[in-house]
Parts: sequence; structure tokens; C-alpha cells
Amino acid sequence: MRFLLRKKHQPPAVIIVALIDVLIVVLIFLMVTTTFKKPLAALKLALPESSQATKAGANENPPLVVVIEEDGGLRLGQEAKPVTFETLKTELVSAAAKNPELKLSLDADKKAPFGQIVKVMDAAKVARIKYVSAFTKEAPAP
Repeated sequence: MRFLLRKKHQPPAVIIVALIDVLIVVLIFLMVTTTFKKPLAALKLALPESSQATKAGANENPPLVVVIEEDGGLRLGQEAKPVTFETLKTELVSAAAKNPELKLSLDADKKAPFGQIVKVMDAAKVARIKYVSAFTKEAPAP
């Protein structure tokens, strides 16, 4: 009787070099096919001079005006009373509660700190004011 001779089986081996090659090909494929999008601008600001400048407040409901001075000081309303940032936030919330269609106009000096402008815009967003515009002056004719 003849018995089959059994060969000694070696445990399966993982070939690392082949795996690395496959991973590099997949990585290159992903890098080539990926599309990169430009980040959206968080703020859209009007420049201080504009050839399309219009007078704000000409409609039936004049906007609430916030003036930002050169040194960062804040003034509120048509009478331009000086306010602190905390007072401004509470005033904006109460004004927006009275009139949901309230429009806010920023009248910022050219040299006003940009951070102060952003803070006022954030306060308007917290107050849920949907319309925020900036006063501009008419550009000189060429």
C-alpha cells in the first residue's frame, strides 16, 4: 500500500513590497482625481469708494445706522449717540425684535479697525438682522 507523501506546508507569507506598491498607486490616483475648491469668502464688504453708490435711507423704512469711527468708537442711530459694544448688541436685538425686516447700515471710516467692523456684523447676525449694507461714497469722475 502506498501512502501519499505529504509535503510540509509553509504558512502563507504576506509580500509587503507588493502591498506598498498597490497603496502608492491608490494614493496617486486619489491625489490626481481630487478636486480642490476655493473657500467661500466669509465677508462681503463694499469698498469705501464706489461708482454705483446710492443714498441709503431713501426708502420708506430707513435703516438703522451704526457709525464706526477711526479709533474704533461706535455710534448708533440717526442722532449718532456713542455706545459701547455690549450696549450695541442689546440695542440691535431689541430693534430686530420690534421690526423683523430691519436693515442695518454700517458707516465705517476708511481707517476704522477691521476687527470692529466684523464684531458689528457678528452682533447683527446674532440679532438675526438679514440686511447689512455699508455706506460708500461716490468715486471721483475720471
